[in-house]
Order: sequence, then structure tokens, then C-alpha cells
Amino acid sequence: MNSNQIIWPVLAQIFLTLIMFIILGVRKAKAVKAGAVNRQQAALNNQVWPQDVIKVSNNIANQFEAPVLFYVLCLVLYSINAVGIVAIVLAWLFALSRFAHAYVHIGSNYVPMRLRLFLIGCFVLIAMLFQVAWKLATA
Repeated sequence: MNSNQIIWPVLAQIFLTLIMFIILGVRKAKAVKAGAVNRQQAALNNQVWPQDVIKVSNNIANQFEAPVLFYVLCLVLYSINAVGIVAIVLAWLFALSRFAHAYVHIGSNYVPMRLRLFLIGCFVLIAMLFQVAWKLATA
């Protein structure tokens, strides 16, 4: 197994974060053009933006929470030469759960579904953590 394969889901997660920044820019520009926000107030208070902008902004904040643990775990797996099929599948599951979470978050924002998707990602991170711990303990 090529350990470099763990980098692809990491790149997918980074891509998701960058896409959220683009969506945020588009939604903000649309809100400003429609006169739906006072730019002076928005410079000091994110909550004055329309709801569709706030959802994306909140999602971007989420991309710097649990995904940070994902990045660290992937780098640790790579650095201790513990990348195998299980690690790669788990990494892709995490990245896909984050794409689904973002889709729900910036769309319907249906909290029960968002929570389920968030928990899937968290359980995947726990599995990845156990994999790292097991590899370190048995090395």
C-alpha cells in the first residue's frame, strides 16, 4: 500500500474548506449587491449578514475544529508508516462526512441530520486515534 494515498482525503478536506470560502464570497457579494446588509455594521458584527451568509461563515469555522484533528491524525499515520487500507478508508469516510455535513449546514441546516453527520466524523476520528495508538503500542 502506498502511504501517500492518505494525502488524497486530506486534500479533499482542504478543497472543501476552500470551496466554502468561495461560496461565502459569492453569498456576501450577492447580499451587498441586493442591499441586504450594511457594510459598516457587517465589518464589526457578523450577525448582521443574511442567514445564508451566516450559515456558510459558521461552516467555515467548523472546518477549523474537528478537521484539525483529522489532519494531525493523518500526518501521524503517515509519519509512523501506519497507512493501510483501514486508515485510507477511515480518512475518506471522514472527508465524505464533512462534505455531507457542509452540504446540510449551508443548505437546509437541519440540525438532527447535521448532528448525525458530525458524529460519524467524530467516530471515524476516534477509530483513527485507536489505530495510531495501537500502532504505537505494538511497534
